[in-house]
Amino acid sequence: MDLGLGDKTCVVTGASRGIGREVARMLCAEGADVLLVARRATDLGEAVSDLRAGPGHAEPLALDVTDPDAGERIASACEERFGKLDVIVNNAGTSSRRGLDEVPEEDWYAAWELNVMAPLRLMRVAIPAMVQRGWGRVVNVASSSGKRPSGSMPEYSVAKAAELSLSRLFADAHAKDGVLVNAVCPGPTRSELWMADGGLLDQQRERGGHDSREDALAAAEAGRPIGRLAEVTEIAAAIVFLCSERASYVAGSAWSVDGGTVEVII
Repeated sequence: MDLGLGDKTCVVTGASRGIGREVARMLCAEGADVLLVARRATDLGEAVSDLRAGPGHAEPLALDVTDPDAGERIASACEERFGKLDVIVNNAGTSSRRGLDEVPEEDWYAAWELNVMAPLRLMRVAIPAMVQRGWGRVVNVASSSGKRPSGSMPEYSVAKAAELSLSRLFADAHAKDGVLVNAVCPGPTRSELWMADGGLLDQQRERGGHDSREDALAAAEAGRPIGRLAEVTEIAAAIVFLCSERASYVAGSAWSVDGGTVEVII
């Protein structure tokens, strides 16, 4: 299927690894030009090098998306390098496992900055030009925890719920202008966030009292109706579709890509 992305320019935040990196790879494979944004220049450089073999063109931008001027810097960099900005994937994020009473106040603010303010600032800066051209796509990568709060990721859950509301507000404001804003809500995924040493899997093993990583993984998989964690490519494919011409009648959605975990029909 031709997704109609060959002449589009895209920004992907949190693009040096995991879901963001795979989204960038898929966009480049469709012929899109992609600005990869992440904090660590070394990791970002490796990701861009891998993508430069595709038909699309990839460029890096190392910055912290929570900086107050990050939205302006990202939009300006994309326009300088590619001439315009058509697609935004707000993917940057992180989480850790701990109880409600274990989260210090500053971490509540940090979760808000990363998951709400950073996407807000970039959308505010970039969407007006999309409106002028009559075409744009924004995909905000939220979480299944934004639909059903996780007691082991409290500040993350609250911030992701707010991100879903933010997405809906921007969708309502701009759908008539041809700028379609949607959210994707992944569940646990075999990305570095989960699978790396010290990641969410190891944290689940410790908190759940499992004897091994294998036992912790089996417990996590048993909680999904599909019976396994998602692969990074499965989440990225849904995101890239929403970036495309083919998603021309989708606005304001919050797509669950969680293996059927959250038992709601919306």
